[in-house]
Amino acid sequence: MKPLSREEYVEQGFFFATVANRLERGESLQDVMVHVREEVLATTHLPMAIDYLRAELNHRGAMGPAMRRLGHYFTPFQTFLVESAEDERSRFGLLTCLNALRYDAELRAKSPPPATQFFYQFETLSRCRLDYQNGLLAMGGDPSYDEAWRQWLSLVRRQVGLIDLADLVYVASEHYVDVQQRRGVEDLKLPEHVLFGTKEGRIALANRRKDPVFLFEALQRQLGYPKVPKLEARTENAGEQLQRLSRRLERIEFRLKLLEDEQRSSGIDLSQFYQNRKRPPQGESD
Repeated sequence: MKPLSREEYVEQGFFFATVANRLERGESLQDVMVHVREEVLATTHLPMAIDYLRAELNHRGAMGPAMRRLGHYFTPFQTFLVESAEDERSRFGLLTCLNALRYDAELRAKSPPPATQFFYQFETLSRCRLDYQNGLLAMGGDPSYDEAWRQWLSLVRRQVGLIDLADLVYVASEHYVDVQQRRGVEDLKLPEHVLFGTKEGRIALANRRKDPVFLFEALQRQLGYPKVPKLEARTENAGEQLQRLSRRLERIEFRLKLLEDEQRSSGIDLSQFYQNRKRPPQGESD
């Protein structure tokens, strides 16, 4: 996909922020999307995207699959965030997800350099305790990055957990190149792609073998990098609990419908359960 226009990202930011605010007031997600659809700018493609998301939400009880099909409009990273929030095993709540999506869209509207986008996305993975492997894979499909960045993101995905992020950033920075050249190292092997500036490299060097959060906070203090909404432990109110249970019931309903359709079309073959045991006598009931 190609990057969208600024007005698309501005409206996306408004959409995610408004949905989050109204969910906090206890409104249902389906009702919120109906009303917000009328508020967003009609000259963008967002109203059509909202229609599709709402239809899939009513049908499947989830938005992630719909966003994946709208890959020309939503980035893989946006889709990854929503799918993570809809995972029942995840502590990453929908409200935190919507806030992360809001800041992501507002950042994209400013056409940030790839380094800014990278640090925002990676800090989101770190602070919200999301899956690094799938998250970095989604980042690799982001239109913000060129081929050099995609290759480096693939390297980070292979090395994350083995090598500190600060080390990976430092070695891909102009500061690392300057230090090695000043040392006059023989057979100097420079990084294939220099993706970060001198200041980022210095900050990364100063934060080696430390919690990545210190690296992010130093970048924000010194260079004005954007902050990520923190994952806050909070108790669901009654409205949020009802919404979560409603979405879960909708997903169960959809799965039951699939089973019913399969049974009507071909039936369920029970013979597989009697491979290593005797069949019940004819006419015997359970």
